[in-house]
Amino acid sequence: MTDCRALLRQIPSIDRLLSTPPLAQMANSHPHAQMREAAQRAVEELRYRLLDEQTPIPPHDPVAVAIRAVQILGQLETPSLRRVLNLTGTVLHTNLGRAPLAESALQAVVDVSRGYSTLEYDLAQGRRGERHVHVEELICRLTGAEAALAVNNNAGAVLLCLSALAGGKSALVSRGELIEIGGSFRIPEIMAAGGVQLVEVGATNKTHLNDYQQAIGPETALILKVHTSNYRILGFTAAVSGEELAKLGHERGIPVLEDLGSGLLHDLTSLGLPREPTVRMSLAAGIDLVTFSGDKLLGGPQAGLIAGRKEFISRLKKHPLARALRLDKMTLAALEATLRLYLDPQQALREVPTLRMLAISPDELQGRCRELLPALQAAVGERGVLDIVASTATVGGGAMPLAELPGFAIAVSPCRLSLQHLSERLRQGTTPVIGRIQDDRLLLDPRTLLPEEDNQLVAALGEALAETEGITDKGTLEGIDP
Repeated sequence: MTDCRALLRQIPSIDRLLSTPPLAQMANSHPHAQMREAAQRAVEELRYRLLDEQTPIPPHDPVAVAIRAVQILGQLETPSLRRVLNLTGTVLHTNLGRAPLAESALQAVVDVSRGYSTLEYDLAQGRRGERHVHVEELICRLTGAEAALAVNNNAGAVLLCLSALAGGKSALVSRGELIEIGGSFRIPEIMAAGGVQLVEVGATNKTHLNDYQQAIGPETALILKVHTSNYRILGFTAAVSGEELAKLGHERGIPVLEDLGSGLLHDLTSLGLPREPTVRMSLAAGIDLVTFSGDKLLGGPQAGLIAGRKEFISRLKKHPLARALRLDKMTLAALEATLRLYLDPQQALREVPTLRMLAISPDELQGRCRELLPALQAAVGERGVLDIVASTATVGGGAMPLAELPGFAIAVSPCRLSLQHLSERLRQGTTPVIGRIQDDRLLLDPRTLLPEEDNQLVAALGEALAETEGITDKGTLEGIDP
C-alpha cells in the first residue's frame, strides 16, 4: 500500500503553487485572494484523494496541481446564473427560466434600471404614487376586469387572495382540483399558509354543483376553482363550470376565485393548440377574481396577475401580504412592455418569443434544420453523424399537458464518445447547450433556439466534440475529476 503520509508531505505549498506556471501567469489579471482560494481547493482535492487511499497521484508535480487550480479559478469566476441555449423543444422550460422576454421588455428593464424611475412617483401630481398603476390599466383593458394587481408569482397571487378573502375561515375546492405545482407546492399547503381551512367537495373524477351547495356553511368565505393546467383526468369525469360556480357564489354572497395557472390573454386555437379558457372568458362568466402567471403562456417575466372586481382587488391591495409579494421595478417594466404588445394581437404573435415559438409550423422547423445542418456538420466533421428527424415538442411550464407540437430536430450521433458524455460536455461548455436524448441520439430542437443563437450552437457543438480528440484529460490531475 502506498505510504500516504509520505505523499502528503510532498504536496506543494500554496505559495509554491502561486509561483508556478500557469497559475503565476495569471497574477496580473486576477485578484490574489481568489487565486489563493483556487490553489487551496486544488490542494484539498489532492489531499482528500490520497487520504481515501485511491490511485496514487504524483503530488510532487506542482505544474499539474497549478493547472487544476486554474480550472477551479475559472469555476469561481463563472456566474452561477447563466444564459443557456435551450434545444429541448420545451417552450416554457421551468428549469431553464421559462419564457424568454421580448426585445421591448428587455429594453424597458434596461431603461428603468440604468437610473431612477417613476416606480412610486406621480409625475402629474408631483407626489408619491403607487407601483401597481403601471400595469393595472393594461390588465383591465386586456381582460375586461374592473381592477387588477400584480405580485411576484401566481402562487403568491393565490396566497394573497386566500389570506385576504378567507383568512381564518374556510374555502371550498373540488377534490379533483387539489393540484401540486412545480417544486412540490400543493394547493392545500398554500391554503394552510394563508390561514384558510380546506373543505374538499366531490370526488377525484366527478364533482357536481350539488356538492358545493351542500358544503357551504357559516364559515365558508370563498369558493376556489383551480384550472388543472399541468394534468388532465380523462374518462368518467364531471366538473362544475365557472359560470355555474359564479352564479352559486353570487346567490350565497360568497366570492369565487379561479386560478387559471398559465393563463391566456388571447385564444391560441388558430395555432393548432387546444382550446383553453382565456382570462376574459372567465371574468365574463362571472368569476370574481382570476389569477394567472406572467411567465408562462403570457410570455413575460415571473409574476402573478390578479384581475377581477374592484371591491375585492381593493381588499387585496390593503392586505399586509401585498407589500411582501410586490413586484420590483425591473419586473414591472418587463411586464408593462409585454402587456403593451398584447394590445395588438398580431404584434404579440410576432414579438413575444413564447408565442412565436408556439406558432412555428413543421415546415418552418424543417427549413431551420436545413439551414443549421451544413454549419453544424462542418463543426462536427467526422466526429459525429447528423440527421434531420421528425420530432414532437411540448409547451411546458405546466401548460397544455396533452398538447403536442409536431416539428423537426437535428439528431446527433457521436462516433467517439457516449451520448451521456456528449450531453455533459455540452452542458458544461463555454456556452451551455441543453438538448434531449431520445432513441439513442441527442436531439437538438430548433423550435426553442433564438435566431441570434445559431452561431453559438455551432461553436458549442464543435467545442464539445473537439475535446474528445486525445485531449480529454488536458489540464487535469490524473485520477482527479475536474
